[in-house]
Amino acid sequence: MSDPVDVSEELNPNDAPGLISLIKGRQKEAEDGREVHEERWLKAYKNFRGIYDSTTQYTSTEKSKVFIKITKTKVLAAYGQIVDILFANKKFPLTVEHTPVPEGIAEYAHLETPLDEIMGSDPYGYKGDGRMIPPGGTEAIGGLDYLGGQAEKYEGAPIKEGPARMGEPQISPAAEAARRMEKVIHDQLTGTNATTTLRNSIFESVLLGTGIVKGPFTFTKTVHKWNKSEMGKEYVPYTRDIPKVESVSCWDLYPDPMATSMEDCDYVIQRHKMNRTQIRNLIDMPMFDPEAINEILSGGGNYSDKYYESIIRDDNHLDRSASERFEVLEYWGCVDSAFMTEIGMEAPDDDLGQVQVNVWICGNQILRAVMNPFTPMRIPYQIFPYEISPYQIWGIGVPENMEDAQLLMNGHVRMAIDNLSLAGNLVFDVDETSLVPGQNYDIFPGKVFRRQSGVTGTAVNGIKFPNTAGENIQMYDKARQLADEETGIPSIMHGQTGVTGTGRTAAGLSMLLGSAGLSIKTVIKNLDDHLLKPIGEAFFQWNMQFNMENTDIEGDLEIKPKGVASVMQKEVRSQRLIGLLQTVANPMLAPFIKIPNLIKELAISQDIDPDSLVNDMDQAQIYAEMLKGIMQNVQPEQQPESGSPQSPSPNTGQPTGMGASQQPTQGTQPTDLTGSGNSTIGVGGVPAAGESQFAGNASQFEE
Repeated sequence: MSDPVDVSEELNPNDAPGLISLIKGRQKEAEDGREVHEERWLKAYKNFRGIYDSTTQYTSTEKSKVFIKITKTKVLAAYGQIVDILFANKKFPLTVEHTPVPEGIAEYAHLETPLDEIMGSDPYGYKGDGRMIPPGGTEAIGGLDYLGGQAEKYEGAPIKEGPARMGEPQISPAAEAARRMEKVIHDQLTGTNATTTLRNSIFESVLLGTGIVKGPFTFTKTVHKWNKSEMGKEYVPYTRDIPKVESVSCWDLYPDPMATSMEDCDYVIQRHKMNRTQIRNLIDMPMFDPEAINEILSGGGNYSDKYYESIIRDDNHLDRSASERFEVLEYWGCVDSAFMTEIGMEAPDDDLGQVQVNVWICGNQILRAVMNPFTPMRIPYQIFPYEISPYQIWGIGVPENMEDAQLLMNGHVRMAIDNLSLAGNLVFDVDETSLVPGQNYDIFPGKVFRRQSGVTGTAVNGIKFPNTAGENIQMYDKARQLADEETGIPSIMHGQTGVTGTGRTAAGLSMLLGSAGLSIKTVIKNLDDHLLKPIGEAFFQWNMQFNMENTDIEGDLEIKPKGVASVMQKEVRSQRLIGLLQTVANPMLAPFIKIPNLIKELAISQDIDPDSLVNDMDQAQIYAEMLKGIMQNVQPEQQPESGSPQSPSPNTGQPTGMGASQQPTQGTQPTDLTGSGNSTIGVGGVPAAGESQFAGNASQFEE
């Protein structure tokens, strides 16, 4: 793929009318295809905010306009639960692992050790036996590409690809490369505050059904540094390039209307609303045309509000700042190579008539036009749904799922309030023929009515209307239960009190929470597939292409999101992990379990950052040596003092305690310790205190 081409001196509005017309035409096409979804988003936003739609019809007798914001409660409950699941332990929920059969890098390698050095020695090795790799080895050696960037570390060592044999130190190049790549990606995500960006997009996915993340793009970060000098400390900042992602609103993105996923998109257009300062700052960005930007700034703004912007902004003043805002369209996608030739860009030889480009336009000016800089070529947007709609790229959110339930709740509550206003007051029946004409019929305490002379009967009658609010409240409760079922978020999860029915028992409550967990698990799975994994792969590709500082992170690796793994209730998951850890304490089972991974998962289940507590294999070896030395120093202190032998058993002459031999009871056979079935090891009794074979004799310590 060709490198980005600087066309800042060649761009002219008259040189590329075809390209500008193409982008604006596709933006209009995408806008028309998105119109029906915009109506869905507006309804969802209004239900979230508690705003009645203009199409809502009221009868002439309805007085109450109350709006019960259960939609807002459900949205916030779903959003809070998702964020708690994904980011509870303050660690981005994705890992990097090598593929089952890594290519270009060995899964295992080992240091060859002659068998004569192994025979007769500890098969696990010990310090100084020649089988430990000395740190910082520098002897030159070639042909170790399968070590995945670790060749320099093991220069001069007799290394052979494949699993280790008896007691040989084993290396895992693929796993080591994956660990380093994961550490780099997590550092980049943390350094750019990617968690906050993702939370913003996740909230919009819950509300509107779809969230969007853009990037990663190269971002220049200033690193603050102070060096010691003769004058004290000297401030010496430096810059470094890191990848960064940003959140994009659904209202600003126009994908290919015929696409059902990002892989199907022929193009994507992002609509920017920029002020003069933002337009001026584009001059400092790579590959932007300063002349075109100055031409735009010399004129007035060209931005005009869409019909929905005043609603979501809660502003009735349309085009309030149109003269100070500019509409900039950012285009990513395919165009005919002829369009790029028109503006002086050389298309690749293998373009087959189509090229992937990134073009920025404002009005009739091309601000930037470059070939797609990513390898492999991709459109740098991740569009992820809350709930998948199988035939469109846009998803379905919580407000849309409970739209009918929200309407029912509002209607019955309004009826209940109107009925209570009638039932709580008297309605009066007035016989005007019985009263003197011209009187005011308003009723208040102390009111006096003047009757016609000689007219009998009651002139003013008070009528009491029945109270039917109870039936309306019952229907409201049914509608609320319907909202629970439609969203998969039971009311108990967002603090509803007075739970009845199944939820009154511990087992029933557990069933409710379990069913809610299944619904959220589906949502988290969507985030795993359409957000976390694509973002992880995008960061991986960025590091492979642009990261020149870390050269030892390459390998046949894959990204694995860990969102679904956190859905299980933490308490239950923690208990299961502890049980598994106790099971593998058996020495026969321990070699078959990845103990470090098990401990990490246990830490995650308890909302603990595993990196802050769990050692890697190298650190674990160091601490094991330290503990070994400590135990060696403690053991002599635990030996019996001189002249204080253990008391023998009064009946057998053998020492008491766990080490004493036990006489078999009647009806049992002696233990077979050889496995032959007919004999024992160590015929005779256990040596008693004072005998030469006894390990606790005082004479042994007097030497």
